[in-house]
Amino acid sequence: MRDLSAYNDTVLDHYNHPRNVGTLPTANAVGQAQNSACGDVLHLYLQIDDDHVSQARFKTFGCAAAIAAGSCLTEMIQGMSVSELANLRRQDVVDALGGLPPMKTHCSVLAEDAIRAALDDYNTTSQSHHPTRC
Repeated sequence: MRDLSAYNDTVLDHYNHPRNVGTLPTANAVGQAQNSACGDVLHLYLQIDDDHVSQARFKTFGCAAAIAAGSCLTEMIQGMSVSELANLRRQDVVDALGGLPPMKTHCSVLAEDAIRAALDDYNTTSQSHHPTRC
């Protein structure tokens, strides 16, 4: 059994009852982040409509903090504009979780990196569907 005593109630709730788990077939922005040191992986799937996140899903392979960060992230970003999403930082995820043990803050980096990757995917995809006109 894992020792979860270092986590607060918010982290434990997201770990034990993760929200928005799974893939999103209609996603138009997909990002993946990986921490090579610990092996944690976060996949983020976003549906962006009218410049706002209408749906968010995640899949995580990792520790309790990584799962909690993915779950919390999807709740935080639903309804955000693309510009708000671009301004989201790892500390925002840590704050929303009520803090993480210092040795687990790398899990919030996964969340920020997955957002950056999803935004890169969205910008690449949206530009290919909307070519520049002469």
